[in-house]
Amino acid sequence: MKILFLGFSFDITTGLFFITTYNIFLLALPKKWIGSLLDKTFTYCYCFIVLLLMYFSLMAEIPFWDEFGVRFNFIAVDYLIYTYEVITNINQSYPLPLIIGILLILIVLSFYLFQEKKFFLYSFTNKMPFLKRLIMSVSLLILTLSLGFFLKNNWADNGNNLTVNELGKNGVFSFFAAFRSNELDYGTFYPTINQRQAYLVLRKKLLQNNQHYLSKSNTEILRETEGETLIRPNIILLTIESFSAEFLKSFGNTQNLTPNYDALSAESIFFTNLFATGTRTVRGMEALTLSIPPTPGNSIVRRPDNQHLFSVATIVRNKNYHPYFIYGGDGYFDNMNNFFGGQGFDIVDRDRGNTLSEDIATKRYRIPDSEVSFENAWGVCDEDLYKQSIKYADINFEEKKPFFQFVMTTSNHKPYTFPNGKINLPQGERDAAVKYTDYALGKFIALAKTKAWFKNTVFVIVADHCASSAGKWEININKHHIPAIIYNLNQKPEKIDRLMSQIDLMPTLFGYLGWDYNTALYGKDINQTKIGEERAFIGNYRTLGLLKGDIFTQINDRKKTVQYNFDQKSGEMREDQFKNSELTNETISYYQTASERFKEGKMKEIQK
Repeated sequence: MKILFLGFSFDITTGLFFITTYNIFLLALPKKWIGSLLDKTFTYCYCFIVLLLMYFSLMAEIPFWDEFGVRFNFIAVDYLIYTYEVITNINQSYPLPLIIGILLILIVLSFYLFQEKKFFLYSFTNKMPFLKRLIMSVSLLILTLSLGFFLKNNWADNGNNLTVNELGKNGVFSFFAAFRSNELDYGTFYPTINQRQAYLVLRKKLLQNNQHYLSKSNTEILRETEGETLIRPNIILLTIESFSAEFLKSFGNTQNLTPNYDALSAESIFFTNLFATGTRTVRGMEALTLSIPPTPGNSIVRRPDNQHLFSVATIVRNKNYHPYFIYGGDGYFDNMNNFFGGQGFDIVDRDRGNTLSEDIATKRYRIPDSEVSFENAWGVCDEDLYKQSIKYADINFEEKKPFFQFVMTTSNHKPYTFPNGKINLPQGERDAAVKYTDYALGKFIALAKTKAWFKNTVFVIVADHCASSAGKWEININKHHIPAIIYNLNQKPEKIDRLMSQIDLMPTLFGYLGWDYNTALYGKDINQTKIGEERAFIGNYRTLGLLKGDIFTQINDRKKTVQYNFDQKSGEMREDQFKNSELTNETISYYQTASERFKEGKMKEIQK
């Protein structure tokens, strides 16, 4: 009943906003012009546009829900900016002529119904006096503005079942609510503790066995990491789109979708208990480069003033590495180029004419048409992308300069298309895209092995996020479980089963390399982390959490804290009535300080 009542309220409010312009038109229309050509033309056109928007939003919600498990949210708002990728993806993923045909049929049927019910006839012949129109129009406007002002989208969010919460919403209303609140200020919306206490907890939890702080200030987290040896192999960080752990044979999959990754994992440092911080590519990028918990609202990748942050790039640049960001689409999408360029990466992408910010001093190299064998809405196929990695590795090898590549794949993304004749599954389905992604990875490693630089190159292969996150809870922890390996490290292969966050992966690599370096990252080397201090950060746009042991502490934008007992095998979560206050304070400390540090510019690199 609550879902029904709230849903009806959101629907009525949305409908009132849809007719507001027409309401004002009818009020302003002189009585003698009622039924005129102007009246009929405006009415028919306005009715057509409103019906088109209503039916289109209804039809668009179906695949959006299928992809993200929610009504329209900030993701839909973001996608409006990137018209090329979105329109091309829709065109490649769905039968547009059929969709347009259905839309037109629905509109024609609606017009026919209105005509049969004589709605238009009544509208064009009713010479309502101005005073009566004024009373009706003003009443509707007051009701519209009142509902629009007082009705809040988060009224539907009272439980921890995401599906139930979302069912009570209206897609269009949710869209505009997200448009208005695309940024969330932590201090305003989330539980906080005293700042001094937050930093005391943070400094205690961040310190590894081989680190010491460089300042006694309670708000400084810069610390020196002691190393025993110094080796500087080339580093290629392969970030695979939507590559869930559940696709791998190691985690129980029987479809043989990932034979190459499975084979590589047996020869690598294989992290089997690692969790992605978020549900989008930009969250994975944020975690792997900035090594911080997922602050609420938009990823830092997409925020303004995100240049010159202390990041993994800071550390490798101090080791004289040449960093590259290699992406098969146009890195303008999701602000990726400005973010990576702002951290000192050179850019390799398709460059469709979207220029970099003038404030960013970096080089940009376009992937030429002659080096593309297949391309869809999101970019070139993984095989073509990996050839770019090989190309720039060759260039740096000739220049005798170590390189660090952040390579972001796209083939495992809807519309799930790739070159023909590569695998034995048909295009257009997720499983086929996963198998092609794995095929391309195997081909890349085989080609890399023929290169002189291979022996001195380490490959970190990890997912950006899982293929889906929808489920019974607002945060479904097992839907953040991703695989990661460090390959060609000249170390004995081993499985690391300790709980890890995506933000810990690169600091762990630096530990294996024996690097001595300064760090202001939140990520930790798992091999230098005390037993019992392992943790994983997991969040979405609004809800944030910390998994430690079998307890998941969750905070949200209604200043609410909930703790669950988590069973990883079944994925079940049971609310814990006896809250662990120490874990609550630890969770808040991480997220509160990370949000404050970015907002106040404290994440910036220390200027020498």
